[in-house]
Amino acid sequence: MQTTETVDLGDPDLYTTLDRHARWRELAAADAMVWSEPGSSPTGFWSVFSHRACSAVLAPSAPFTSEYGMMIGFDRDHPDNSGGRMMVVSEQEQHRKLRRLIGPLLSRAAAQKLAERVRTEVSGVLDRVLDGGVCDVATAIGPRIPAAVVCEILGVPAEDQDMLIDLTNHAFGGEDELFDGMTPRQAHTEILVYFDELITARRKQPGDDLVSTLVADDGLTTDDVVLNCDNVLIGGNETTRHAITGAVHALATTPGLLAELRDGSLDVDTVVDEVLRWTSPAMHVLRVSTADVTVNGRDLPAGTPVVAWLPAANRDPAEFDDPDAFRPGRKPNRHITFGHGLHHCLGSALARIELSMVLKVLAERVSRVELVADPTWLRAIVVQGYRELPVRFTGR
Repeated sequence: MQTTETVDLGDPDLYTTLDRHARWRELAAADAMVWSEPGSSPTGFWSVFSHRACSAVLAPSAPFTSEYGMMIGFDRDHPDNSGGRMMVVSEQEQHRKLRRLIGPLLSRAAAQKLAERVRTEVSGVLDRVLDGGVCDVATAIGPRIPAAVVCEILGVPAEDQDMLIDLTNHAFGGEDELFDGMTPRQAHTEILVYFDELITARRKQPGDDLVSTLVADDGLTTDDVVLNCDNVLIGGNETTRHAITGAVHALATTPGLLAELRDGSLDVDTVVDEVLRWTSPAMHVLRVSTADVTVNGRDLPAGTPVVAWLPAANRDPAEFDDPDAFRPGRKPNRHITFGHGLHHCLGSALARIELSMVLKVLAERVSRVELVADPTWLRAIVVQGYRELPVRFTGR
């Protein structure tokens, strides 16, 4: 189905209230296809919303590429200059090579080794906030855990981690006034400069971290290593922090969830999948067609940008019963929070372990999570992110 609606879906003001879910649900239910005129994107773009259409555009066999960029604003004539070099915007042999290098450090086995680091971080945060005043989960908890884990994987020294968390916030929350002290571009530049310095240090003194692994590969330039460190830092931080915040939101608003996690009547992995579907932090993925292709009955020429809206797909009523409800035992749960196909998120095992440990530690130590005020949302189009989530934690 095509709609006659003309709206620039790259406008971040559209996503600062929960009205976005009603809009997405309507578009997903209609299996709609919407054209956005030039504005946030230099040449405009098509959007798809249903679980079926998003999965089809992202499928391995679909004639689409991420090499021109993966976010609104890029297209064939205005490509991301990281294309073909950074894992998330590369294809074929280069993509496979980078996955082989980076994959082992983000694998399930690596994630399980990091589980105790996650437990320590969560426990440390709870020590400060339990039975205290109001805690803003979006700033006090959400960012801390994934940043600590990703920094450990990259080999970032502990004394630099707070600085990198702050830069990451600016890099991806930059459209929101919370982060108006620095533009996203400035923040990205600072991150890249930092990694350039860390690479120099690792050339002299290698370790068993990701920077050292990438530096050891003769086929990668220093710029390639910097870009892929940036990719892992942003990817590992920005989406997982909002999923963790959303997990606490679910604990505060879903009756019995905390108790059922504690007594084992709920499987924590099933709950984690529902957190991932319900929060769906990565808001959109852009692809550009590499050949003539038909999407939702519309013929598109090669070079057409198409955006898949993942939160819309994850609440598509054709795929999920009662999609807006948080149902902790939901099975099956075929969400596409981590994407679909060849570019399925390499850090998915890491994110699952982090969420699982957050839920377990909270269930062990907390008897009640009380929402003090409704959450507010970031003004952003890259992440569906919490701006504030004020809660009170009561200890057991």
